Amino acid sequence: MWRACRRAGRRALPWLAAALAAAPVAHGADYPTQPIRIVVPFGPGGLADISMRLVAQKMGERYGEKIIVENRPGAGGIVAGTATLNAARDGYTFIAFSNGTAISKSLFKLPYDPVKDYTPVSTVAYFDLILLTHAKGTLHSVADVLALSRQRPVVLGTINPGSTQNLSAELFKSTARLNASIIPFKTTSDVVAALIRGDIDVAFESYAAVKGIVDAGQITPIAATGTGRSSWLPQVPTVRESGVPYDVTGWNALFAPAGVPAEAVQTLNRQLNEVLRLPEVRQRFQDLGTEAKGSTPEEIGAILRSDIDKWAAVIREAGIQRQ
Repeated sequence: MWRACRRAGRRALPWLAAALAAAPVAHGADYPTQPIRIVVPFGPGGLADISMRLVAQKMGERYGEKIIVENRPGAGGIVAGTATLNAARDGYTFIAFSNGTAISKSLFKLPYDPVKDYTPVSTVAYFDLILLTHAKGTLHSVADVLALSRQRPVVLGTINPGSTQNLSAELFKSTARLNASIIPFKTTSDVVAALIRGDIDVAFESYAAVKGIVDAGQITPIAATGTGRSSWLPQVPTVRESGVPYDVTGWNALFAPAGVPAEAVQTLNRQLNEVLRLPEVRQRFQDLGTEAKGSTPEEIGAILRSDIDKWAAVIREAGIQRQ
């Protein structure tokens, strides 16, 4: 009997070891005990990258933790998303999501579900897009753009098809019933150059991406896409203020693979929200044309689901094929 039990025990050991390896690591009050990794699905220097590095630095200073930001751009976020899901579910690997993640759900054949396969932690930043025109042109308001579209098609420029900027233009076109052609370009620099040359009439872009050119007086914002005027461009009215029932708010947030220990999510949520309330952090974000703002996990989870539905409808109406 004893020998039989020992044989059964030996047979069970590999299964037990595998189960223990797959199980989430239990965390106590000493979490974290090793460096935390945040995977960013964009290259260095972008808004999401800068904001994540800023909060990572401040969390390190405030709590003595080492947080590593790792850039994994490509394939509409799939490279970063896959890398995060392939990591251990131990609470030491997180990912930066954005409103672009919600767009990707309908635009790409993802090997994962952003809602089911990830756990929300907190928002990090919110930002508007702005409707831009040549500083010395004849368009000074949304009303001018609408009036022009009654004379001829408005030529509206954005970066690549399926981007937040491109789909925001599609949503604006359909909501305002605008007679317009939307021209996609590879980069923001290409969009700006076309605007300055007069190849396009207006463009959608984030303020952070064009701040230097706006400050130089070459192009000018005539409307912002947020629900209210931003503190960094208080003189610029919203599209809704201008008579079109339309708004788009971009966001960056922190998520984790599903199944991570609840203690990890709770700790990162608390620390991130505390850092985002620091005056110097809020000022730095404002300088970038964004609003530093945390949330509960439930709030950002609801935003992601709502934006998935919103952009899916825009993609269907625009006739954009799934890639």
